[in-house]
Formats: sequence, structure tokens, C-alpha cells
Amino acid sequence: MGNVLVFIQHDQGKVQKGALVAATAAKQLASAWGASGVVGIALGTGAKAAATEAAAHGLSEVRFSEDQLFEKYRAEPYSRAVALAAREAGASAVVALASSSGKDFMPRVAVLMDAAQASDIVGVNSDGSLRRPMYAGNILAEVELAPGNRVVTVRGTAFPAAAKEGAVGEVSELSISGDPELHEQPRFGEILGYELSKAERPELADAEVVVSGGRALASAENFEKVIFPLADALRAAVGASRAAVDSGYAPNDWQVGQTGKVVAPNLYIAVGISGAIQHLAGMKDSKVIVAINKDPDAPIFEVADYGLVADLFQAAPELTQAVKSARG
Repeated sequence: MGNVLVFIQHDQGKVQKGALVAATAAKQLASAWGASGVVGIALGTGAKAAATEAAAHGLSEVRFSEDQLFEKYRAEPYSRAVALAAREAGASAVVALASSSGKDFMPRVAVLMDAAQASDIVGVNSDGSLRRPMYAGNILAEVELAPGNRVVTVRGTAFPAAAKEGAVGEVSELSISGDPELHEQPRFGEILGYELSKAERPELADAEVVVSGGRALASAENFEKVIFPLADALRAAVGASRAAVDSGYAPNDWQVGQTGKVVAPNLYIAVGISGAIQHLAGMKDSKVIVAINKDPDAPIFEVADYGLVADLFQAAPELTQAVKSARG
């Protein structure tokens, strides 16, 4: 088997923690599948800086391209570039974080490479089979990909981030001339607008503490009044249940759950969240779970380490004040 290629997700040149998690999984896959080594690919603005940073984390080589084609994310050019990088690096397996973009373009990579794909894996067995959740995490399935080209996406909470190593891999530029279709700009459509969400709080997927609100908050104003102060006091990221997002209390990128983001912080505080299976699938691996809900039979209490049966509109502000007092 050839190399394993890992996609290096970054933000303006800063490698994201999830990319290093994917790198760890790629190393385990390389060992289990008898691959020659692990190489990386970074695309977009700041890709050279990201490649240089990633090369110090145990990758033998990292390719990059800052071509304007990759300035704004689009699935088709990204997938073609990753497939091209795999061919040039002699990689028969491609690994990426199961982020919103990874879920979007990696199936296209699988098509381009005529590869078998396993999505959202949480473990690699010594025999090369993979573990992945099914039915909202209620079942862990063991799957085996047929020999040949393989594509894998990795759950961001399932592996530790790759650590820096003494050796630094080679960094080189990817020439997109290897795929003539990458020059056919019109086929990729035209970007009319591109907005990035910015927040002063920690990124939800990487936060050590997360405070999430549910439908019981009853309005966007209450969400801001109750959840934001508690999150700020704890220096936490803000999350939301699907019901809260669907009701318009919080934006979509705050959604935690099977169809949102999967998080595993050291502390997860669920405020006014009943604990539907869809939500539990996205946070039940948190180290400590605290639940505040006035319904003593709410399913969230079944997974909570600490549960408080109380009116959130009274309990959450009191908790916020207690945290502030404790921190002086």
C-alpha cells in the first residue's frame, strides 16, 4: 500500500485542532494498513503556513496550494485538488476531519478515486477494521473497507491531537496543472457572497467548556439574557439544541447534536434541554455533564453527572453569579 494523505484544515494559516486529530487517525490507519507513511495537503489562503506547521507533527511531507481557486471554500475544486494530491503522493487512502466541509467534499474525493468510504470513524482496530457510530451513537459498528483506494472521515472528539515531533517533513507546492479541469473556473460556479461567522468566545468544537441552551428558553432574547452571561463567566463556548436552533433562538452553527456539531469538552452545561437522542449523540462523551431542567423525568438526567431540577430562569443566573464570585 502507498501513503495515507490527510487533509489539513486550517483558518488563515493556523492549523485547527481537528486537523491534528485527523493526523493521529491517519497515522493509526497507516500502521494498521501497512502504508509507507503519512503526507498532508493544505489549501487556501495561508496554506503554506499551515503546511509548515503541520509538517512538524509527524508528517513526512505536506503539499499546499494558495491558488486563488481555493481562496473561498467550494466542494468541487477542493475535492479535485485533494484527489490530485493523492495521486501525486502515491496515496491510496485519504483522511479528513468529519467537519462540515469534510462531510461535504470527501464523498466527491471518493468518487474521483473510485474509493470505498467510511464516515465519522471513532477508532481503528489492529486488524485494520474501523469503528463508527450508528443510530445516534447507540451502536458502534465495526466496518472493513475493501482493498484498493479508501476514504475516511474522522470524528473530531475520538482521537487525541497529533503532537509535535523532532523530525520536520518536507513542504512543497502542489501544481494544479496536473488536473486540467481545475482551470475551468466557470464549471465551479461564481461566488456572489461569502460571510464568516466571528465570535469572541471559544470555537464550539475546540472549547474546554460549553454552555448550551434549549427550547425551554422560549425566545432569542432569553437565550441571550440567560446563556451568554453564564458562558462568559465560565469563558465557555455557546451551544444550542436543534429545537432552539429551529425556533430561531440561536444560529445553526451553534447546534450540538447528530445533525450539528459533536463536542466532548471537559464540562458541558445543558440549560433547558430535554435530552433527545439527537442531542445526546453530540455531547454524551463530555467529561462532566451538568443539566438544569424543571422536568425531573427529562432524559438529559440519565447522562448527566450532576442534575438540578429547577427553573432555569432562576437557577442559571444564580449559577452565573456564583461563578463570578468564585473567580473574584
